[in-house]
Amino acid sequence: MSSTSAQESTAEKIAARELQKKTEQEAKDREKCDKYVRNGLNRNVTVQFLLERLIQLGCPPPPGLIRCVDCGDKPAAGGFGVVEEVQTAPIVQRDGSDSTTPQKKGNCFQTQKEIDSLLSDHREGKVKLKLLPEIFLCQQHLRDETHAHEAMVHELIHAVDMCRTKMEPMTNCIHMACTEIRAENLSGECSWIRELGGGRMSSFAGHGAQCVKRRAALSVKANPNCSEKAEEYVEAAFERCYRDTFPFDRHPNLR
Repeated sequence: MSSTSAQESTAEKIAARELQKKTEQEAKDREKCDKYVRNGLNRNVTVQFLLERLIQLGCPPPPGLIRCVDCGDKPAAGGFGVVEEVQTAPIVQRDGSDSTTPQKKGNCFQTQKEIDSLLSDHREGKVKLKLLPEIFLCQQHLRDETHAHEAMVHELIHAVDMCRTKMEPMTNCIHMACTEIRAENLSGECSWIRELGGGRMSSFAGHGAQCVKRRAALSVKANPNCSEKAEEYVEAAFERCYRDTFPFDRHPNLR
């Protein structure tokens, strides 16, 4: 065997081992995340309460509403919704038949590039968009079960907001700021324990509100429609949306 062939063979073996390791790690991450979701659905009272309220509001969660996915390098614990184009004219299927049924992506969440493209078409008046209620957890970025359940609560708050109002968070930046403020505030993600552990807490007084503003602005910045003035949108919506604890009678994490 020539040295070149030997090098190619070695490289292929290394690549195969790396692929196997990645596949095995993905399987472990998925198994762990699936367990977190099951426990959240069966044991977490806040998750159960929000699911019950969705049913009462007339938005029963579809099967598989919450799923674990491989988010790659996407730096998030989870996300809500799939942006879908609303077809206003018949479209031709691959089999030649016509359909006016909106077409949805087969994979569990969309890349930022895909979302940006749809939003650009929306701004130019080429398409109309709607946000489908789907929740995904980024299986490789969950630190522990508490983190997973906080992410589930966060995304379920978005689901509640989408159900009870005619909110359009992808195209209305105030709407997006409001639901992000509520989700950050009510999920427990801005607890003083979490912030203290992350080294982001300089004082107890007012820090919860500061954390909510910071995290909400980061989420709003992820929407290219709203990124340039994210902090302004959060400030504009903050006072009203920070006080809004619906569907809870009071803040669920304050004793």
